[in-house]
Amino acid sequence: MVCESKSPYFSPKKTRNFVKQSGLKATLLQKAIQAREVTPEPVASTSVNEKASVPSVPQIKIEPLDDPPEKKPRAPRRKPIKVESSPDRRQGDDPQVDVVVHKSPRKRTPIKEEWVEGWEPVNWRPMLENIRRMRLERPAPVDSMGCDQFRDDVTVPPKTRRFHTLVSLMLSSQTKDQANFECMQRLRKHGLTPEQMVATDVETLEKLIHPVSFYKNKAKFIRQTSALLLSTYDGDIPDTIEGLMKLPGVGAKMAHLCMGAAWNIVTGIGVDTHVHRISNWLGWVPRETRTPEETRLLLERWLPFELWEEVNHLLVGFGQTICTSTYPRCNECGNAEICPARGKHGIRRTPIKKEIKQEELEF
Repeated sequence: MVCESKSPYFSPKKTRNFVKQSGLKATLLQKAIQAREVTPEPVASTSVNEKASVPSVPQIKIEPLDDPPEKKPRAPRRKPIKVESSPDRRQGDDPQVDVVVHKSPRKRTPIKEEWVEGWEPVNWRPMLENIRRMRLERPAPVDSMGCDQFRDDVTVPPKTRRFHTLVSLMLSSQTKDQANFECMQRLRKHGLTPEQMVATDVETLEKLIHPVSFYKNKAKFIRQTSALLLSTYDGDIPDTIEGLMKLPGVGAKMAHLCMGAAWNIVTGIGVDTHVHRISNWLGWVPRETRTPEETRLLLERWLPFELWEEVNHLLVGFGQTICTSTYPRCNECGNAEICPARGKHGIRRTPIKKEIKQEELEF
């Protein structure tokens, strides 16, 4: 009894019956199936001079296929560049060498910056006046809950007041003013001094500032900064840009804003995401910039010095209420007729929501 396959497609018996009934000629595949069914008879043991008779297997002639198209050789991949950096081997006995692997960066066309003396944006003065008027009509969260609100608090000593301004700026990175203000109120109830921050463990500090972005990193930065202020600056904050930027978690934007808010010294323009975006949309930079620091350097070349402190507060509130990052309210903007970015972004048609006031917050 011949055991057939369960599959109806590969049964040799069904294939033979189908060919016989339809009268078709055996194809190449069917011939191969028939050749597999032919099994050689068992060969009896013979002597050395005798040869065993083996039944002949029908040979199947297979025509060669066409040659496949030749594939183009791939370009060899670039190998990563290995840069070895180690201390002077003459001074140390340790022969180990730190190997740092860097991938080759993509080549970009360098931007040729040709600054023209006396360059000014078109219609920048009417734009500035319109922004001032709109800011008076519609207050923004930065007006009542910004980082500079703590400098007017006369209930704490000036040194502690400057520390509050610094901590508020450190928490404000990629965080809304409402969430930042609430965290500052909790920290002040807990005790916001460098000594208290060093005595507070990281887990407790993370719970106090939890809603802010990157709260785990910021909790570590606040404790490290507090310890550095106690050991180097007698519990006060530095009064220079270089000293502030040496603190953990403090960048160029925070340093310039802190110098103005804490020490009343204007050293530069504080450029955050709102100032960076609006400056590019209004054409206040000679070319499109990629980073806020690049925007700051170009703004300081033409903007009068007496406007450096005002422009950050104006553009931040303007970006929070009207010139938002997604769907700006161009139909409510006074610069709609002279704005170069008009029509390039979707327009929001919903009314402005009621802003949260400081008195409405409960702690």
